[in-house]
Amino acid sequence: MLGLGTLRRVAGELRRDVRAAHERDPAAKTVSSIEVLANWPGVHALLSHRVAHTLEAAGIPLAPRALAYVSRSLTGIEIHPAARIGDGLFIDHGMGVVIGETAEVGENVTMYQGVTLGGTGFATGKRHPTVEDNVTIGSGAKLLGPITIGHGAKIGANAVVIHDVPPNSTVVGNPGHPVRVDGRRPEGPDADWVHLPDPIADALKQLSRRIGELERELAAARGEERDAEAEVVPLRPVRGPNPAGG
Repeated sequence: MLGLGTLRRVAGELRRDVRAAHERDPAAKTVSSIEVLANWPGVHALLSHRVAHTLEAAGIPLAPRALAYVSRSLTGIEIHPAARIGDGLFIDHGMGVVIGETAEVGENVTMYQGVTLGGTGFATGKRHPTVEDNVTIGSGAKLLGPITIGHGAKIGANAVVIHDVPPNSTVVGNPGHPVRVDGRRPEGPDADWVHLPDPIADALKQLSRRIGELERELAAARGEERDAEAEVVPLRPVRGPNPAGG
């Protein structure tokens, strides 16, 4: 039933959404809550979703999807009214974010633009991801199917994730591979994607090293001089400042 209790709950959720923007968006740290409420599309999309989800749960026809459609047109963020969103979700920029019908998002989750929580196939029932608390999802990442993203995980930009992700791990690549950052579990919602491990580059280095060993053995067997080994040139720096400011 809709009433004053529902309005108070939505207002409380809205305050937590604004607080999340202040805490996790450097651009919001020096502005008032009113300015965040007026100008942050991620906050607008979440407010619309809170209302649409309440209407959906109350069994009101047409209005929830109509509200979601208007919100998508204004913010570029599409959240199905039936999706379950926890407190403190922060959607930075947000253009192109899609959250499907059976998706579940925990508390204090951070998403960047272009993120998709999508389904696979045409089966009914649970078909979208479950994202647990304190997860960070990078720009353009695609999370597909009824998978679970564990507490505290980080999904790298443009990763395509189709399997469950362990807690406190970082996933990169297509398909996504869980990795570690400097041997430590990732902490916090920062977006230091520059220093993430690159499993594809690591595999190429191992392959290059093995080819070098085989060439040396072949040259020794033939009694020939072997040409100098070629080096694998890194495609990105392994050192440098954290672009997230950490």
